[in-house]
Amino acid sequence: MKIECPSCHFSADVDAARIPPKGANTRCPRCATAFRVVPDATPAPISPTLPFRFGHGRSEILTWATDGRLAVEKLPRALRLAGALPGPLEWRRFLDGLALWLGAVCLAAAVIFFFAYNWQELGHFTRFGIVELLLAAAILASWRLGLERIAGKAALLVATLLVGALLALVGQTYQTGADPWELFATWALCVLPWVAVARFAPLWLVWLTLVNLAVGLYYHAFAGLFGFLFGTETLWWVLAGVNTLALAAWELAAGRGVSWLAERWAPRIVATASLGYATLLAAWTIVDHDSVGIAALAGYSVWLACAYVVYRHRIRDLYVLALGVLSLVIVVAVFLGNNLLRHGDAGAFLFIGLVVLGLSAAGGWWLRVVAREVEA
Repeated sequence: MKIECPSCHFSADVDAARIPPKGANTRCPRCATAFRVVPDATPAPISPTLPFRFGHGRSEILTWATDGRLAVEKLPRALRLAGALPGPLEWRRFLDGLALWLGAVCLAAAVIFFFAYNWQELGHFTRFGIVELLLAAAILASWRLGLERIAGKAALLVATLLVGALLALVGQTYQTGADPWELFATWALCVLPWVAVARFAPLWLVWLTLVNLAVGLYYHAFAGLFGFLFGTETLWWVLAGVNTLALAAWELAAGRGVSWLAERWAPRIVATASLGYATLLAAWTIVDHDSVGIAALAGYSVWLACAYVVYRHRIRDLYVLALGVLSLVIVVAVFLGNNLLRHGDAGAFLFIGLVVLGLSAAGGWWLRVVAREVEA
């Protein structure tokens, strides 16, 4: 008898004699959806508990317990039924994923450290043979496992890292004289096709990291020769622009229904990098007006305004809003410190501390208001 999961449509053949006449409950090994199977019948989904979502419904249930609307002894069961607590299956899936990704990263790192330690003992053909063999094995494993499975994506991540090791090996063996930024730029260009095919958010973050490194190392390579064109603030402008464009493209694609971009942790990392560079520019403008100019403060203000509109009214992401609050506190503290601490007045230190505490408290209160609106 063939049974099929009603959620992900994973199918498997089972012995019909093992199924009781009245049916039995089972769980899909792929997506963990629970459903009921009866002989020669379509499985019907059951939902004794909601699927686990980190933090989902937790605050409301705790509020009910605090107000006395829910008995304290029933609190653990209520949290489990609401999906606010991970069960054994969720812990197993988490540990399986953690072991898989740590193994993939450690495997790629082991190859790099192996060459670094045994460089003198290995000949040219041996070096290239080992890396190319491992790269081919990783690509083959990704193809055989399939990019729809997490193991196939992990194999592709290993292949992505091994491409960098191969490019570095070429540069060290033949002393090509290429600058480090060329390594990362070529690396990003080589892996772009399969990063696009994989439809996997972590791989896109790896690719964006390579682009950031290429831009930063390009600045370090040419700042001394063309310092009048490429100053430190120019690098921050470019990095802020690259990450802001990446964040905007990510959110637009996710808003248009691209399912593999729906998870929020990846765009939050990109938003952290983008706002971090914008904050650096704003702080640098306050400290050194001549080198950056007022345009940095204008760009910073526009970034905060756009983030407020998007993440307050459209997407409602508390993490990005909290980043904005933190960034604003930092910029205000830099402004006050630059104007009040020139003479080392102790009262200025106290005033700045009180302002920082006040802004932090106001920001925390506002974030709690937004959180209640999101939960409602």
